[in-house]
Amino acid sequence: MVAADLDVTVDLARSLLAEQHPDLADRPLRIVANGWDNVMVRLGDDLALRLPRRELGAQLMRNEHSVLPLLAPRLPVPVPAPVRVGTPSAALGYPWPWGVVRWADGVPAADVPVPERTAWAEQLAHVFVALHRPAPEDAPGNRFRGIPVGERQATFEDRLPLLPERLHRRARALWADAVSAPEYDGVAMWLHGDPHPANLVADGGRLAAVIDFGDVTSGDPASDLGAMWLTFDAEGRRRFRAVVDARARGGRGWDAGMWRRAQGWALLYTTICFSYPDTHPVMVGVGEHAMAQLLG
Repeated sequence: MVAADLDVTVDLARSLLAEQHPDLADRPLRIVANGWDNVMVRLGDDLALRLPRRELGAQLMRNEHSVLPLLAPRLPVPVPAPVRVGTPSAALGYPWPWGVVRWADGVPAADVPVPERTAWAEQLAHVFVALHRPAPEDAPGNRFRGIPVGERQATFEDRLPLLPERLHRRARALWADAVSAPEYDGVAMWLHGDPHPANLVADGGRLAAVIDFGDVTSGDPASDLGAMWLTFDAEGRRRFRAVVDARARGGRGWDAGMWRRAQGWALLYTTICFSYPDTHPVMVGVGEHAMAQLLG
């Protein structure tokens, strides 16, 4: 039986390379990120390994491997489309698929002061405009993203106590407005699924990459657009929305209901940011910023 979480080490990464991609096995390796689902190991100067640490991460990896080769050519920034694919290894006791991707120079946007992110707000908007196109019926399913925001009521109620009590009344009012907005009745669009600032890579005044497409799915774009409040201040949001309003749906933009639902998604993400303060402290900072933007 496979453990719920595996300890992914540099030694394991090198052994997997030696077994399956031996021409890369002599490159320097170092762990650069430990996420909820995956570990990222830098491989030399220009590549990185993404290795699931649990079964959920493995399914997200399968999603990326199936979808990103299709989406990457249409997006205006680099994304982690696999340049090599790894398979489970019985000999090494590693049960999941893994991949080699291009390394993107930069830092997580969550580590960049919020006012400095405004420089690439329009760039991120263009990424969403390019991504939010009709998806096929066999796009990966996701019961947490792209659905009517009201279907996340139980999660909202469960996580609301993580916000200061003085904000609960305002939060409930914002949530109620989002839930009462007209439901999305358009074609299911491709969605990133989890575009918070820790999944955006910034390099100086530009957006260098959008990463971690494991939650990629289809549905209502509002669940992606909620990232606007997690990522930017008022000026950044103004620039971001101006591009989306001018370019989405072939220049028709989205209706007011889309942005009301997006604000509800932003509030939901904000509450979730406070769920794991010990293991993911960077997300607490994301949540504190978003809380001030939405409720302050």
